[in-house]
Amino acid sequence: MRTITVFGSSQVKESSPDYQAAEQIGEELAAAGYTVMSGGYLGVMEAVSKGAKTAGGHVIGVITDQIGLQFNVSPNPYLDEIINFADLRDRLHYMVQHGDGYLAMPGGIGTLHEIAETWELMRIGGIPRRPFVCFGPMWEELIGKLQDSAYLGDGYHGMIALTCSIADVLDSFARITSQTEP
Repeated sequence: MRTITVFGSSQVKESSPDYQAAEQIGEELAAAGYTVMSGGYLGVMEAVSKGAKTAGGHVIGVITDQIGLQFNVSPNPYLDEIINFADLRDRLHYMVQHGDGYLAMPGGIGTLHEIAETWELMRIGGIPRRPFVCFGPMWEELIGKLQDSAYLGDGYHGMIALTCSIADVLDSFARITSQTEP
């Protein structure tokens, strides 16, 4: 595994525990040899990029004109490589296709969409099953309820690891990787 795609909120502030957790996770991912790829803007995306950059890792930001121009935001300063798309759909497609694993940090509707689309693509075989970790109590509750729900059909269960522990993130990737390798 080489590149971890990180999804997460742009609304998280530097003083937030979620920002600090994302920064630490970015450091740990880079120290373990992973390239870190995110949406490239603020909040969680900035924090994970900053952490990875601090640890000497390679950081990719996948941005879109739909966000940059509409909200007048620039990519965060910790990126080694910027890949720009005209719209959100193409941006997400790239991040999913080019990630060797996925990490969802705390986020809102955009992050929920990224989780749902990635999860569904893995389920239907649109992309190979890859390690997928959702971090934080919100995802543990929400995704946990979905995983335990009678409303999910066959094939959804066991594809996402849930954790609230920073120390468990890399362990979760390693554990899921061993389960998904042929």
